[in-house]
Amino acid sequence: MPAARDDRLSWMTRPLHRWVWSDTDRRVRKLLVFSEVETDGGRDILRAAELTPDPLLRRLYLEHALDELRHGHMFRERGAAIMRTRPFQAKVLFGGNPLPGGHGLDDLRVENEPDHRLLAFLHVAEKSAAGRFKIYRDCVQDDPKTRAIFEEILRDEVFHMNYAYTQLTRVAPHEYKRHVWRARASRLWHRYLRVAATVAALIGDTVLTIVYFVVLAPFAWLARRAQRRETPGWTAIRRTDQSPTSQY
Repeated sequence: MPAARDDRLSWMTRPLHRWVWSDTDRRVRKLLVFSEVETDGGRDILRAAELTPDPLLRRLYLEHALDELRHGHMFRERGAAIMRTRPFQAKVLFGGNPLPGGHGLDDLRVENEPDHRLLAFLHVAEKSAAGRFKIYRDCVQDDPKTRAIFEEILRDEVFHMNYAYTQLTRVAPHEYKRHVWRARASRLWHRYLRVAATVAALIGDTVLTIVYFVVLAPFAWLARRAQRRETPGWTAIRRTDQSPTSQY
């Protein structure tokens, strides 16, 4: 049910996805962000291949890591190709990454996790990424080369999703469903934290802006008014007897 609900949410936000991908600058920024996330995820899975004692998982992890590194290269090359066709403008307002992209392993520490937890996380993350890449593919109908990249990567994501689930049922045959639910809950929690941090930063910027233009201005006016009443130059200070033990 959570996966189906997540898919429905992604499809409900299709207009927002179309708005993001309709702008060339935002498109380039998303592709470059995808490149970083996929490359980082590939490094993490490569580390998992080094740590796992299971020879079959080691081979699958290695193949998965190579796919992720290749995806990162494809996204980076496509973003650079679009940038060469037109000047790229680093927009500040709505120029960032308003929608999640890629998946990576930023929610998990590979060194501290057993294979069953890593497989559950990979299954959930790859399934979510596959659903989003389907939408992204439909949002770039005007860009056949970018669409072809999403088509190719989508096939890899489906394979990653399926092998992770199959191996999870092999590694933890009696508890694989609980591990999948736990991975979904963990991703939802980290997503909530990211949204909360973004909202908090936005509220903080808004409050500081209000303080600067509304509260600080009267204090500045009063300071300048007090400055005009001050006598220019040195002001004589009445001489008084000081204690011999005083610092001054």
